[in-house]
Parts: sequence; C-alpha cells; structure tokens
Amino acid sequence: MTTTTDTTADERAVRITGGNRLVGTTTVQGSKNIALHLYAAAILADDPLTLVGAPEILDTLVVADILHRTGTRATATGTEFGTQPADSYFPVIPDDLGRRIRTTAVMGAALLARSGKVTFPTPGGDAFCVRHIDRHLAAMEAAGAKVEVADGRVQARFTGKRLPFVTDAETRAWGPSLGATVTAMLLAARTPGTSAILNPSVEPEVTHTAALLSQAGVGIEWRGRNALNVTGTDRLRGGVFTVPPDRLEAATLALAAAITGGGVHLDGFPAAAFPDGLVSVFADAGIQLDPLDGGTAVSVPAGPRPVQMATGPHPGFPTDVQPQLTAFLTQAKGTSRIDERIYTQRDTHLPALAAFGAVVNASGSVITVRGRSALKAANVAGDDIRAATALVIAALAAEGTSTIRGMYHLRRGYGSLLPKLAALGADMTINQEKP
Repeated sequence: MTTTTDTTADERAVRITGGNRLVGTTTVQGSKNIALHLYAAAILADDPLTLVGAPEILDTLVVADILHRTGTRATATGTEFGTQPADSYFPVIPDDLGRRIRTTAVMGAALLARSGKVTFPTPGGDAFCVRHIDRHLAAMEAAGAKVEVADGRVQARFTGKRLPFVTDAETRAWGPSLGATVTAMLLAARTPGTSAILNPSVEPEVTHTAALLSQAGVGIEWRGRNALNVTGTDRLRGGVFTVPPDRLEAATLALAAAITGGGVHLDGFPAAAFPDGLVSVFADAGIQLDPLDGGTAVSVPAGPRPVQMATGPHPGFPTDVQPQLTAFLTQAKGTSRIDERIYTQRDTHLPALAAFGAVVNASGSVITVRGRSALKAANVAGDDIRAATALVIAALAAEGTSTIRGMYHLRRGYGSLLPKLAALGADMTINQEKP
C-alpha cells in the first residue's frame, strides 16, 4: 500500500545563484495532468491495470491514497502506477486528500459510476482561482444522479435505472471544460447504451483518457469537434497503458534553458508533441524548436523577443505555461502582452517577479511585461505549481543568490525538475527553512 504524509507544511526552499547557461540533454517526465485523469479512469477497470511512465510527484501519491481509502488497490512504484479492482467500495473521498488535487470531481464521477453513489469535497490544488465544478455536476445529473451540495461537499447518488444521457461540456467563461468532459466520459463508460457529450474538450487529457477507455472496451466515437459519443459496457478490461510525456514540463525546461541563453535537448520528446499554439509563440519569442534524434533541440539563436499573444484551449498556448513564459519575457527587449483567456486571474506570479526587478503588471486578463529587466536576487514564494516554476526560471537569470519557497507546489507537479536543472548547469541547493 502506498501512503502519503502531510506535505502541505513543506518548509524546504531552493537557493539558486543565477548567471549559469543551461546546456545539455535531459528527459521529460510523464504528464501530470494526463496521469491524474487516467488514475480516475483506472477506478472503472475490472482487471488489473498498469500505467507506465507515471510521474513521480506528490499528486500521484495523494491519488494512490484516495484509491486505497475508497477501495481500489493502488501502488505507485517508480514510474509505474498499478491498480486492482476493489472487493467493495467505500465511495467517500476524504476532505484532507480531495482538497489537495484539482481532479477531485473527476475521481468522484468514477466512484459514482462504479458504486452508484459518492461523497467528495470541492477540489483544491491551486491558489490562483476557484475551481468551478458546475459542468461536472450537470453531467452527473444528466446521467441520472441526484446531486446535493452543502458545506463544501458534494453528494451524488443514482436512484433509478441508468439510461444513456446527453450533456454539454461548454462553459461560458473559457470554452469546453476539460475536466467535465472526462467526468461525462467516465459516467458514460459504465452506462448501458450510447451517451453524447456535446462541445467536448479536445485537450490531450481528454483524448488520452478516451484512448484508455477504448482500449478497455468502451465505444468512443468523435463526431468532429462538436460531439463525442460514448457507448458504455458492464466490464472494462485492464492491461497496460503508457502515460505520454509532459508537454508542460518540456516547455518549462525549454524556457529555463532559453532564459539563460543556453540550449537543451529534450530526449524522447518530439517537437510535434508541443501544441501548435505554443510552437508559434515560442518562434515569435525567439525560441527555436528543432527535431533531433527523436527529441527536440531548443535554442535561442538571436535572444528573447517580445510577443503579443493569448492563452487558449488546445491546440492553443497552454495556460499552464503562461507564468513561465512571463518570466522568460522579462529578458526580451520591448513590451510583451499576454491575454490570459483561460484563467483570467492567473497573475499570482507577478508580485514575486516584480521583487526580482521585473516590470510586470496586470489589467484585467492582460499581463504586460516591459523588458529587458536586469533581474536581481530575491527572497520569494510561489503559491501554485506554475507560479513557483516561474520564480525558479527568473532566479536562473537573476544576479546573486535567490531563495524560493513553495517547494510543496513544485513537488506536486514535478518529480525531478530541480535535479534536471542542476544537471544542465544550474547552481542550486535545497535547504530546510523555517517559515
């Protein structure tokens, strides 16, 4: 059995002395965001299932603990995540675990599909916005569940015969909901007949979960970009499924090398695995991505350039790379503007970047970066995964030795980012710090 400890009070800090060019070859971990959705899908399997290439991160351990406490036997060993179906289910996701991750509602949907009822807390994971789950709950209700929300918890239960359903994953604010699309797929996977998901997300998290379900025997039919039909089954096969490499870590490693004027070979990560929107923005920013030996060679031959861009749903520029890009753009001569269209309040990294000497501000959803800034060492903290990563990137280019707290957040999303950066030439140490 895999257990977790209380890591929310992680007091460690990383000290980084900037100025070193990062050069060399590194690997990319399995995708955090895709894996979290595959872990939820594993609850539906009626046979043992092994996910290979799983990221060795805190969120993996938290999910393994959730699966154990709700009945599914789970082990996280190195880069393998294995599950065996439960003898019986206790479909209550503990508050202390469910509020640590973003995919709590998706896991709740899997337990509801498996056992007919579930109780789970509203999700957590990040500090930059509230995680809305209204489309998740709408999918549960469309599937025939009675849903009640009170005191920060959701209770859902099927009270009658389960029938095929239709649900819409579109949100008013930011387009199709990735998580709600997966929630609906998991519910439909164990519902007799063919259910329809209108306006589904086409993010890789969705398409890889769909591929896992298809391998397990669920009927998956994409009807263009407007609908997804899911034909359920009463038995889902297990087997082996590979977690793809993390496009977000790959982009982070690229930006870390680029801000130092260095270059990195992302071994085993093909350039085609980057979203088109990211490739386009990187090119505008002066970052060159070239295929090399099945991977990608990253370089900045003419230095950073300012950009005018917007985040967006796949295949647009990922919101989860925006903070890191913002840090990089502090070194571009001129004014950059980033329109954050997914999470319009995603700007918690700006005050800490300003502490380094960056000239950054936000007006509504638009972040403005004026460069080139001569960054100086700072003592700062990151409040979520990507914000903490942006501060690490800034420290690599700053004069002097910076101290960055918030290692708990880094460990949630990256298994070995700091050792990888050190191997590429970063000057850093990790210390235990009192708050």
